[in-house]
Amino acid sequence: MNMHAMLTEALHQGASDIHLVPGHVPMYRIDTCIKRTTHPELTASDVDSWIDAMTSEAHRAAFATAMDVDLSWAVPDIGRFRVNIHRQRGVPAIAMRVVNDDVPPLETLGLPPIIEQLAMLPRGLVLVTGDTGSGKSTTLAAMIALMNARQSKHIITLEDPVEYTFESDTCLIEQRELGEDLPSFASGLRHALRQDPDTILVGEMRDLETTALAMSAAETGHLVLSTLHTVNASQTVERIIDMYPAGQQNQIRAMLGNTLQAVVSQTLLRRIDQRGMAPAVEILLCTPAVRNLIREARTFEIPNVIETSRRQGMVSMDASIQSLFFNGMISREDAISHASHADAMDSALAA
Repeated sequence: MNMHAMLTEALHQGASDIHLVPGHVPMYRIDTCIKRTTHPELTASDVDSWIDAMTSEAHRAAFATAMDVDLSWAVPDIGRFRVNIHRQRGVPAIAMRVVNDDVPPLETLGLPPIIEQLAMLPRGLVLVTGDTGSGKSTTLAAMIALMNARQSKHIITLEDPVEYTFESDTCLIEQRELGEDLPSFASGLRHALRQDPDTILVGEMRDLETTALAMSAAETGHLVLSTLHTVNASQTVERIIDMYPAGQQNQIRAMLGNTLQAVVSQTLLRRIDQRGMAPAVEILLCTPAVRNLIREARTFEIPNVIETSRRQGMVSMDASIQSLFFNGMISREDAISHASHADAMDSALAA
């Protein structure tokens, strides 16, 4: 099986992901749907040959130990991929995410204009959240690219693995990859604070130590960008607080209320007016009222604040989905299935 021909075909068809599993034909994810290809079924030997082509000795040793390994893979004249190698039913399999070399300009992503202002903040914590494949990495990369064009700062990224690559323009950008350049996000964050950064991007706040260090960095005058796998703003706040022991949660609410600047929660919906995906986005901006809600453990009131603060740039997920539907970009079925309140969305779309 010709590896280069298959990758070229996947990119030509607009695939976002490629799945190589022994006993199955190669499959592509195109506009959220898994599509079978016409290639022959893969054997374990086929998959092993792909693994040999994309891994180093260190990767293979890590895979032998952990039975999962993440890496980035660049194929000359084709493109770059974020790769996960894992085992299923006793044999290796591969999941590949296509990574565009060119960072799309922020204004082309269909995101609310307020996100441009968030990229220009001097300090604080900005979180981009959503499910896997919701476009979080692309949004953050576009924000970094905007800084790189307009500011003169030192930006350090800590990623697992590096996806978009940057050339320093008006900013100095250093990109560090988990496993290659640092042993953990927490270690990278701890040492980044001694490297004179203005902005730090943390690939994911996945544990208590990383979260605590990210908040401390934001509190000490840095702009910290990171992600969480949460679906809305209020869940994001609660997820962070729930990482801490009960006895520390009041203190953390106060700290988070002081440092959090915004939560951008997004998901991608299949377009019906043209090929591709459209982002639905919830925006929470930390106004004094929101900071008080966080400190006073009243995060259940955050959705109401978002609904009543549209003039300040906030928007709820359901309002964003409605806008996509009424602009003819997504189907009624997708709008309802992705809504936070399906019955209310059904009624709103019928009005």
